[in-house]
Amino acid sequence: MNRRELLLGAAAMAAAATTGRAFAETHEHKHEHKHGAASKRNNALIKSSQDCVTTGQICVHHCLEMMGEGDKSMAACAISVSDLVAACSTLQHLAAAESKHTVDMAKVVMKMCKECEEECKKQDKHEECKACGEACAACYKECKKIVG
Repeated sequence: MNRRELLLGAAAMAAAATTGRAFAETHEHKHEHKHGAASKRNNALIKSSQDCVTTGQICVHHCLEMMGEGDKSMAACAISVSDLVAACSTLQHLAAAESKHTVDMAKVVMKMCKECEEECKKQDKHEECKACGEACAACYKECKKIVG
């Protein structure tokens, strides 16, 4: 490689770097955030569905342990709570994202919360089931607020 080729290559690299930097600088300030925009995020619904997920996961684990020890009466609770955890996780996600489908999902979750609460009441001698049932009742109330 001769000196001329080396200088041309270096000049091309410098031009490319400068062009890239200039492009970034001119486009950097065009991205605007709407920090003051009114949010429709329902924090109470997000929190109650999150509580259902957390207490539900603990309850399911407890049910599985009990069934492992031979207590088959925990099966219906485990099935109900397992479904509820999936639904409440979805509701939490939709509510946090301010999705247009939040209300529809809340309708489904309301029904599931009632069913789960009833199953948990049958096992409320267990602390885990009682906590899950209480979380279901609270989530049901928050869902009802947005469903109407």
